[in-house]
Amino acid sequence: MLNHPEQKYRPYPPVSLPGRLWPDRQITQAPRWLSTDLRDGNQALAEPMDAARKLQFWDLLVASGFKEIEVAFPSASLTDFNFVRQLIDEQRIPDDVTIQVLTQAREDLILRTFESLKGAKSATVHLYNATAPLFRRLVFGMDKAQVIELATRSTRLIRQLCEQNPQTRWQYEYSPETFCFTEPEFALAVCEAVAAVWEPCAARPMIVNLPATVEVSTPNVYADQIEYFCRHFSRRKEVCISVHPHNDRGSAVASAELAVMAGADRVEGCLFGNGERTGNVCLVTLAMNLYSQGISPNLDFSDMPRTVEVVEDCNQLPVHPRHPWAGRLAYTAFSGSHQDAIKKGFDARKPGERWEMPYLPIDPQDIGCTYEAVIRVNSQSGKSGSAWLIEQNHGLKLPRALQQDFSQHVQHETDTHGKEMTQNALWQLFRARYGLVAEPALALLDYKSESQADGQLALQATLNINGEKRAVSGRGNGLLSAAVNSLGPLLSQPLVIKDYHEHTLGERSDSRSVAYIHCLFHNGERRWGVGIDNDVARASLQALLNAVG
Repeated sequence: MLNHPEQKYRPYPPVSLPGRLWPDRQITQAPRWLSTDLRDGNQALAEPMDAARKLQFWDLLVASGFKEIEVAFPSASLTDFNFVRQLIDEQRIPDDVTIQVLTQAREDLILRTFESLKGAKSATVHLYNATAPLFRRLVFGMDKAQVIELATRSTRLIRQLCEQNPQTRWQYEYSPETFCFTEPEFALAVCEAVAAVWEPCAARPMIVNLPATVEVSTPNVYADQIEYFCRHFSRRKEVCISVHPHNDRGSAVASAELAVMAGADRVEGCLFGNGERTGNVCLVTLAMNLYSQGISPNLDFSDMPRTVEVVEDCNQLPVHPRHPWAGRLAYTAFSGSHQDAIKKGFDARKPGERWEMPYLPIDPQDIGCTYEAVIRVNSQSGKSGSAWLIEQNHGLKLPRALQQDFSQHVQHETDTHGKEMTQNALWQLFRARYGLVAEPALALLDYKSESQADGQLALQATLNINGEKRAVSGRGNGLLSAAVNSLGPLLSQPLVIKDYHEHTLGERSDSRSVAYIHCLFHNGERRWGVGIDNDVARASLQALLNAVG
């Protein structure tokens, strides 16, 4: 990189817009959406989709609720032309869905485009030509008058062809390509001239698309450009203003949102942002951003994993694991402090309350993601992560001190192998550590207890000690103190019970119970035991045995 980049590059100039209004506006409803996955996104693929993959993607877009879909560049290839014909001839287009196709400003390409659309119930013809000074000078060698003449001549032909085919509900879209670095006054002049030819009205709907074909400025400058255009365009009320942000600077989502605040009615983009160079704006992110603010996006991503699966299969491109809202790790916390906050949020949550959850702006279940993905355990995790997974998968609500004890063993395991612990590995470690195994070292076979005249309780029990039966007995103030006293002959050192917890594993009267016991031995050693049984007393006795054993 250069030490003095200012000698090679210059900052993009701001737009003079006194009294700009967009910074104080708030988005309160979803814009119109146009998916360009089948055209713009498809052109961006090293290996463009074949007909089968395009149909699979088409079905996904329709099922997701898109009402406007740019399906092809029919004059660019036979594959695209045939795909448009297939959708029409096989009657795959729902009555409330409008297909859109793109064409350059050349008569032969426009005629070929209309040929592909014969018999369509509703279609948008999208015309574009380059308007920016760099392209006028370097690419096409045209002056401003020639650019306007090309745009109006092509628009006139498109209107004529639409009028010759009244069986189709036509809509016209015009894009001054590279709008974002076209002089604002000239972009306005081109669009005024095009609109004068088309004469937009209810019978002749028109879209003016203002694309950030190459993102060259901060999002606030793009918003200024959109508001400037909306202020000065004489036919603003008769047209739909659309935006098509690319992501060259990595801020396409912000550019789209600010553009809507600045007056845009429609947003064009791709699912997960696939597109030329660094991509187009991600429509999933935009839609979910609205959803998280309590605004219906009018799109359905209730099964986000399936959406990701189809897009990855069709594009042959992976969706990043940390992609906003949709990545397989988008809701996953490994950090101990994050896990602790999330666990406390779920513990405090009551049914029917508004969603307020640390680190989780929406409920993952709304989009078909399970809570199992929220917390995962590796060497960076703390006590809450392990406890969360044990509770979610097995119903055990570990006391805080037991969470701390178990997390130390988990930390040792993850530090040893340096990898994430699976849910199964975590559960097996918990079982082995706290006695929930098929044949514990000390197993309770049977017991009986009886209250004595002096207020004490007498306990008689039969244990299996490493395969050998042994009877023990003891007295105490309660069941557990009697059990501790009965174990005296078996212990090398005395112990005291420091902590005890129990709860049921379910809401039915016949549900099993779990007991947690924390023992302190004479030498200072501390151990936990866990027991599960249909009888809470048996569960507590076995928990004590597991701590001792």
